[in-house]
Amino acid sequence: MTAATPNRVINFRAPAAKQALIDHAARVSGKNRTEFILDASCEKAREVLADQTHFALSRQALQRFNELIEAPLTNTDALRRLLSTPAPWER
Repeated sequence: MTAATPNRVINFRAPAAKQALIDHAARVSGKNRTEFILDASCEKAREVLADQTHFALSRQALQRFNELIEAPLTNTDALRRLLSTPAPWER
């Protein structure tokens, strides 16, 4: 957040066992509880929203989309490069 944007407070209750779990994971991650919970919540929120994204296609557009998905790959060099590149969490 920028300096001009005030932070807001989010309060909630949690069972002791869940708080201990969160605190442990936060320590292991090198974060405080607030940072850990906020990061994890935002990550989950993005995941949920991404799963809710949908698009509508005409029958013709859907048929073309399916043809493209099912077509054999023509440039496998690019795919090989992509698959041989380590994921960010593996670097």
